[in-house]
Amino acid sequence: MNNTEKQMHNELTGHVGRLLREAFGKGPESIFVSINRPFAVIYLRSFLSATEKILLQQDKVFSILNTRDLVMKSLIPEIKAYLLLLTDMQIREFYYDWDLHNHSGIMVGIESDESRESRLHNALEQSYTGKEALHKEIDTISCQVQKSPEELYSFMINERTLLVIRNGILISIEKELIRIGHEESLKLAKRNLEKSRLHNNSHFPTILKMKVLDVFVDWDFDLDRSIITFILSPNR
Repeated sequence: MNNTEKQMHNELTGHVGRLLREAFGKGPESIFVSINRPFAVIYLRSFLSATEKILLQQDKVFSILNTRDLVMKSLIPEIKAYLLLLTDMQIREFYYDWDLHNHSGIMVGIESDESRESRLHNALEQSYTGKEALHKEIDTISCQVQKSPEELYSFMINERTLLVIRNGILISIEKELIRIGHEESLKLAKRNLEKSRLHNNSHFPTILKMKVLDVFVDWDFDLDRSIITFILSPNR
């Protein structure tokens, strides 16, 4: 990473940290920014306020998630605007998720420009250890919860960050729930179902030949798309 990139990462880290601290009363202790266009990934560690800790001890997970969803709705436009200012990335899609018990979180932005499709095509061509087996395992999990994705591809952002993108995963009953206004309830249910299978999956470390530190998942129901993010610990 050259000095310009390092300064850009530091500015982005500082800005996101300030936004979260102002919104939640406490910011993350660590923020890691990874940019590999068309993707921008922001990984948060040690991010749980004093109030949230109490709620978590009382098993009020849904209360924390609902509050964070409300806050993120106001923060996302600011984060997108700052990414545009700092990196010239016009973020079209934005995903986020939390691992409350691990006190961690993820934000993933995907830009929209004329070179986006060629960059995504390059992701299809990219190879890494266990790619084919990982796709099969993700497909199996998807089938258990809803259905096999119409498209599935993955991209190793860096040695610690792996994104899996699934297109076409909603079944008819889910589309109807969204149409009649139950999007939030559906997202909570899908988070519970999918994350339990992702977190309790013993195959991922064997497939990737790396320890899996965190797994996150989020959806864009309008696009019928889902992003799974693996945070990995490379073997040295």
